[in-house]
Amino acid sequence: MMTDSDGDAASVNANFCRFCDALLNGKGKDAITTVPLDRIANALARDEGLRVQMGASNPPIWPGLHKAWETLAGQVARDEGDAPTRTLVMSFARFTRNLVAAVPSNQQNAFTIEPSLRRILHAYSSWSATQDQQSYPVACMLIQTLSNMVTSNDGLMTRLWETYLNLPEEQAVFIRLLGSPDARTILSLLVLCVNCVHESNQRRRLLAETRAGARICIALLDRMVTLYDAEDSSDGGKAFDYGYHLFSHLFDGGFAPQMYANLKITDEIIAPHQTTLLKLLDSYLHSSYSPTALVGMCPMLTACFFELCTFSAQAVRKSIGTGSIDNMATPSDLSGHGAFDLLLPKACEALVLVTQCLVSAMLEFEESYIIGNASKDELALLIRGAVSPNELLRLLDVFLPRINFGKPVPSPDASHRIPGTTDSTGFSYVKRDLVRLLGVLCHKNKRIQDSIRNCEGITVIMSMCVVDERNPYLREHAIFTLRNLLKDNEENQNVVNSIQPSERWNQDGMLQR
Repeated sequence: MMTDSDGDAASVNANFCRFCDALLNGKGKDAITTVPLDRIANALARDEGLRVQMGASNPPIWPGLHKAWETLAGQVARDEGDAPTRTLVMSFARFTRNLVAAVPSNQQNAFTIEPSLRRILHAYSSWSATQDQQSYPVACMLIQTLSNMVTSNDGLMTRLWETYLNLPEEQAVFIRLLGSPDARTILSLLVLCVNCVHESNQRRRLLAETRAGARICIALLDRMVTLYDAEDSSDGGKAFDYGYHLFSHLFDGGFAPQMYANLKITDEIIAPHQTTLLKLLDSYLHSSYSPTALVGMCPMLTACFFELCTFSAQAVRKSIGTGSIDNMATPSDLSGHGAFDLLLPKACEALVLVTQCLVSAMLEFEESYIIGNASKDELALLIRGAVSPNELLRLLDVFLPRINFGKPVPSPDASHRIPGTTDSTGFSYVKRDLVRLLGVLCHKNKRIQDSIRNCEGITVIMSMCVVDERNPYLREHAIFTLRNLLKDNEENQNVVNSIQPSERWNQDGMLQR
């Protein structure tokens, strides 16, 4: 326990300076006990007044603290795995973390040790260090020290952020730390990152638009995938939440299009990291979001939707045959069908996510289209948006059998389907969400209602009024979409009225013509 004399700031400063002198004057690290330093650190954690007084009282602690961190950086460079060195680093990091917490003047004075602290973090984020579990608490404490050093200090956060996002590739500490297998280390790093980007578009832009920022985003997206299944109350679950908050801040700033473009892989329709980003974006749009940011996302989502629709339609056509569906009269027309495109499931998975994002956006902006404020370009995109999923739905209805009670059910065009069961991986929900998008697009919009009729989309929607376990609630969405297509549109109503059943059930339960 600290005595009254120990609690006096001058006495505490003197004790700390003597401890630093022992380290700096060459006293063997094995002979140095960290108990006095840990005692001071515990007192600082409890008493904010002591933190203020210690930073301002004599003898000054800052020269000794700065030299001590420089000495520690040299020792770590020589023997990072050495237990006495780890103990010293841990104690100095805890002391510094507690000293600077919520005291701006202390943060300013302590920031001079940042280069030494960065060198030590670099060592403890090496591959060999991450294989040693005893190094995890040290890395975690160093990150917390760095975080306390800049939190709520806008000037220092900007200096830190600009420094770390402009480091050479071999010194990129954040990326190295994101590779740590320790969930608590990841959590501490993400707390620091979220604090830095909070309410600062300047710092968000550095993360979203610079090359180093893109590499950090890629590394973080990889970790989000591995952390997804972690328990909510665990460090991994908390780290996932902070990662989501970090991307939410970037989405709020309107940087989703730039990040999506940065993740693009040449000659690939969709990259794995783009899919992960779309999952986060979809979750963001289903929760609280910035309306301003939503407006900026729409061009990116629309372009992505058309690109994925076009690719998917071409891939399905290649798989089911060279001709169009209408020209395939017999199964023999499929004898020359092409190979299955291995990217199609991934494209359909991304298409589902983009479609869900577009539905969220359309529902938000629905009023503007209802009252006729949409521009000609917007209407042209909407009409094109109604035609593209309609054609893809026709193809998918041939390509993918619907699942009813666990068994494939042939489509009305069953003779046109490739023999054998198509693997459903990646195709879940795609029909349902395309139907849902059509229903939102045509709601109280006669131009889009007419465009769907003109491309024979009404019969496509009617054929979706079925149970399909691969597409939960497909029938309900199709019925609602059909309702929107027919409302106040006599031409569409006439099309439905003209469709008559070719067979009917007799009293014996048999179909008859």
